[in-house]
Parts: sequence; structure tokens; C-alpha cells
Amino acid sequence: MADEGRDSGLTLDEITITDEATIRRAVGAAAIGNVTEWYDFGVYSYLVVTITKVFFTDLPPATATVYAFAVFAVSFVVRPLGGLFFGPLGDRIGRTKVLSITVIMMAAGTTILGLLPGYATIGIAAPLLVLLVRLIQGFSTGGEYGGAMTFIAEYAPDRRRGFLGSWLEFGTLTGYALGAGLVTFLTWLLTPEQLVSWGWRIPFLLALPLGVVGLYLRVKLEETPAFQAMLKSSESKEGTPTGRAFRLIFTRYWKQMLIAGGVIIAWNVTNYVLTAYVPTYVTQTLPPEDRISESASNLLQIAVLVILMAVITFLGRLSDRIGRRPVLMIGSVALVVLGLPSVLLLRQGGVGATFLGLLVMGLMLVCFSSTAPSTLPALFPTEIRYGGLSITFNLFVSAFAGTAATVIGALVLATGDLNWPGYYLIAAGVVGAISVWLLAESARRPLAGSRPAASSEAEARELIEED
Repeated sequence: MADEGRDSGLTLDEITITDEATIRRAVGAAAIGNVTEWYDFGVYSYLVVTITKVFFTDLPPATATVYAFAVFAVSFVVRPLGGLFFGPLGDRIGRTKVLSITVIMMAAGTTILGLLPGYATIGIAAPLLVLLVRLIQGFSTGGEYGGAMTFIAEYAPDRRRGFLGSWLEFGTLTGYALGAGLVTFLTWLLTPEQLVSWGWRIPFLLALPLGVVGLYLRVKLEETPAFQAMLKSSESKEGTPTGRAFRLIFTRYWKQMLIAGGVIIAWNVTNYVLTAYVPTYVTQTLPPEDRISESASNLLQIAVLVILMAVITFLGRLSDRIGRRPVLMIGSVALVVLGLPSVLLLRQGGVGATFLGLLVMGLMLVCFSSTAPSTLPALFPTEIRYGGLSITFNLFVSAFAGTAATVIGALVLATGDLNWPGYYLIAAGVVGAISVWLLAESARRPLAGSRPAASSEAEARELIEED
């Protein structure tokens, strides 16, 4: 069989073939962690008004909301530390082991948050405990997303990496929609007093079963083919030593870090403006005559999320055909052109205009969500992929995206200019466009430092012919 590929320089023995069933399990195992993380995110974002009443009782409502967002944002301070710790660890001991640790830490943190007593019971200790839990969650999240991207990318065949990678963000949308949907249902079912008294705890406590399912799926899978191949070629039969990983990441791959960081800024600023800031913007920040109710806001957000869930995998598949760069560039240019108009639509008030504003913002976001999970892993070789992705992702998300809701809220409060979310989106689009312009196309190509990958022998033979 190997002789058939010799004229082209590529043989069947040089192609990694992973069966479809294993690929599907790998994608599911990676995505469930994202479901868990963003379920918590959705619950916290949609309960932020209730959380201010439970944990920030003595503050004025506007100030309490900023404090609640600040507690949310402070978890991003430790995310880079989590990336620095878990990322190189994943390159040394393996992707599966580290991802099993992070998913249970995230689920446990969310569950503990649902058990905490409020300010009326223990005073100032209540918000401090919330802060501590968010710090633990931020630390574990620092090792989760870079590892999940790595995990799917290293299992995926070259021809379908965009499509399979998009399922990671499908998990994001699913988790957020689950959290938002459950909060919306409880808001409809319970009185405001019941929600503040005990109802807010229910969504947080339900995170534990999600974490258990994620842990079960991950421990059942072997290491990725790329990591196993690296171990076989290693004299010590171990992954990359931590010291060597740091040296490579910060000395040899700093340009890749900057390019990846620009894409991450455009992607995640849009993400956090839409999911973290806008729900409060349309229900509290806008003038009373332009606001919509919390229930209407929740339902509109969920509707947009469902639309994005229907679109995201098709865009991922499209990126396998036309390339990652065109899809990412469309998203970046759209942020520059439509960022402010989407916010102006929100300012019009009313359900119709608000829905259109959310939809425009969501469609800009999905250009990145569908494509970035397969784009970013291609920037780093196997020996430092987990570490390079985790460190880069968390540094840039923490510095520029996770703080977006807090910074925008403070700027609006200080200046009275309600267009700040739009200015933020425009700036993110400019950064994204420059980064995508410098990005090398990676669609339908092997990952750096990895062998070509296929899902069947027939597909492998086609790769040989193309080569």
C-alpha cells in the first residue's frame, strides 16, 4: 500500500487515520466542557440583577451592578495564571488528563456559588466568597478552552477541521442558551421575592451533573493522535518539559501569539459585549422609555443564540472550502462597518429594533466563533500547542475582552455616552482585520508538527493523490 504514494512523497503510513466514531466522541468530550463553562456564564449574566440584591445589598443599584460585573471580570485576572499552569502541563502530561481536571473544577465552582449565603446572613464575607469562587473558576477556565481547541484540532481530519472545530462553539452557544433559558423560566415561574430568596440557587446547583458528564466523556478517551506520535518520538517518552515550552512560546512563537491575540480580541470583545453587557444595557442602562423588560431581553437573546446555533457549523464547513481567512475578514470588516449601527438599533427601544441589533451583533460574532477554533491551533506546533494556545488566549481575553462589560459600563456611567459598546466593537474589528491580514491560511492543511490526518483509508488515498 505504501508504494502507491511514493511518487508524490506521501504514503499511507505517513497519514494518521482516526475512525469517525472516535472523532465524534472527541468532539463531544471537548464541547461538553464549553457547555459547562458557558452555562455558568449565562446563568451569572442573566442573574446579575438578582446577584446584586443577594450579595451587594448596601450599595445603590447602579453601583452594585458595576460591582457585580467587576466580580465577574476579576476572574479574568487569574485566567492567564491558569493558562500558564495548565497549558504547559497539557503539553507535558497530556491533553486528556488536564481537561478532566479543569471540567470538574469549573462545575464544582459553579455548584459552590449556588450554596453560598448572602449578604444578609454573613455580611461582607458574602461578596468576598463570591470573589474567591470566581477566582477558582477563572483559574480552571484558563486551562480549559485552549485545551479543548487543541483536543478537537488534533483529532480532526485535515479536510474537516473547520467544521469539527465549530462544534466547540456550538457547545458555547448551547451552554449559554441553557443557562439563559433556565433563568428565564425561573423568572417567569417565581415571584421576584422567591427568586432573590432561593430560586437563584437552582441554576448554579445544576452545573454539577454537567461536569460529571464531561468528566466521564473525557476520561474514556485516549490521548490525541498528535500527542501520542510526539510521545513515541520522544527519547524520554514524555511530553515537552515546562521550561522548554515557555522558552519556545515566548522566544520563537511570539509573532504567532500576537496574530492569534488580534483574532482573539475581535472575537471575544464581540462575544462579551453581546452576552455580558447587552442584557444589562437594554434593561437598565438605556433611558427608561427605551428599555425593554428583563424577560423580553432574555427571550430575544435566546432566539438569537438559537439562530447562531443553526448557522455556526455551516460556516465552519464553509471555511474548509474557501479558507479561514475570508470568513474571519468578513467578521472583522463587519465589526467596523456595523458595530455602531447595531448599538444604535438597540437604542431605538422596542422588541423589533432590539432583536435586529442583537442579530447583527450575533452574526458578526459567528464569523469568528465558527472559524477561530480551527484557525488558532494551526499557529502552534504539537509540542507547545496546548501551552501556546492557553497562554495566548487567556492573556488577550483577560486584558481586552473579559473586562469589556466592566469598562464599557464605567465609561457610559462617566461620560453619559450610550454609544460606547459600538466604539468598542469598531476598535475590535480594526484589530481583527490587521491580524487576519497577517494570518497564514491553514484550511485543508496538516497542523504544524503533525502528520496529515484523515478519517478513513479512502480519504487518506485522496490526500495522497492531491499531494
